[in-house]
Amino acid sequence: MNRKKTPIDANDSAEPTRAQLEILQVLWKYGPSTVRLVNDQLNLQKESLSYTSTLKLMQIMHEKGMVLRDERSMTHVYSAVLEEQKTKGVVLKKFVDTMYNGSVKSLMLELLGNEKTSNKDWDTIKDLLTKLDDEK
Repeated sequence: MNRKKTPIDANDSAEPTRAQLEILQVLWKYGPSTVRLVNDQLNLQKESLSYTSTLKLMQIMHEKGMVLRDERSMTHVYSAVLEEQKTKGVVLKKFVDTMYNGSVKSLMLELLGNEKTSNKDWDTIKDLLTKLDDEK
């Protein structure tokens, strides 16, 4: 018996694992995809990941309501349920809270201080800050 799981509400703040986020990144970029496509894309990014490992992760994500699975053909097609920007926001907030005690300023200083930032990047950052300042 194949019961349909109700996907989690897109407004819920689900926190996917790192491996689940990597799968979601592929689904957000390519849209509805087979396990084979997702696995191939993941293998372009890092060392060999077995098809069965990707399949198992995607099945777990389906059970948790993070992805939908279209079972109309022999090759199942998965699509993301979680919204990209909202999910990234939740993950980023948790990261800032954990690593920088909630201080966005500390995070920004770390990012800007540890990398060589190009003049183009600085101009973009200045434009963004000016825009944000003008909106207040």
